Amino acid sequence: MLGIIDYGVGNLFSLDSSLRSIGAEVRLIRDKDELKTVDRMILPGVGAFGDAAEKLKNTGMFEALTDEAKAGKPILGICLGMQLLFEKSFEFGVHTGLGLIKGEVRPIEEVIPAGLKIPHIGWNELKFKPHPLFKYLKENDCVYFVHSYYGAKCPSVIATTDYGAELTAAVADRNVMGCQFHPEKSGPVGLSILRAFCEMGG
Repeated sequence: MLGIIDYGVGNLFSLDSSLRSIGAEVRLIRDKDELKTVDRMILPGVGAFGDAAEKLKNTGMFEALTDEAKAGKPILGICLGMQLLFEKSFEFGVHTGLGLIKGEVRPIEEVIPAGLKIPHIGWNELKFKPHPLFKYLKENDCVYFVHSYYGAKCPSVIATTDYGAELTAAVADRNVMGCQFHPEKSGPVGLSILRAFCEMGG
């Protein structure tokens, strides 16, 4: 059973539908005690890092998610959900993340050429390292991004994309994984990534 963490920061319909389309058993998790009933977790997110982190804390999920992940349960963060896995973010101040991935979240405007639109929106090619999450991918596969911040100073990068600069597209440290892009909006390529995550051992 896969649990999607529902903490009030985005429409989960497309993610839920995508997972069910590949045959995954899915449950929306709104209470920290329900985390123990699933064998893997997806942390989605849209919006600002600080607000999302606060909502996780208010629901009791912040500490519970950290405990479950440290115990070895697979977790996949998507978009803002990936950024929340990091140690801290510099979005509208400095905010503490879950600390499951080393590094920090910084504005892409610090590294991309002037004149490129922010946020970075659209389809971009993935440059990826061998990893179980990408076992179905092929060279030149593209995925869909919407973001203004990126993972920096991170030793756990497993994929990048080029948007005037090399930006972190995915990270992994053992059972903790994250995608800056949206697999649920990335067509068959995105579905293959979700399928690979569902097939990983806990």
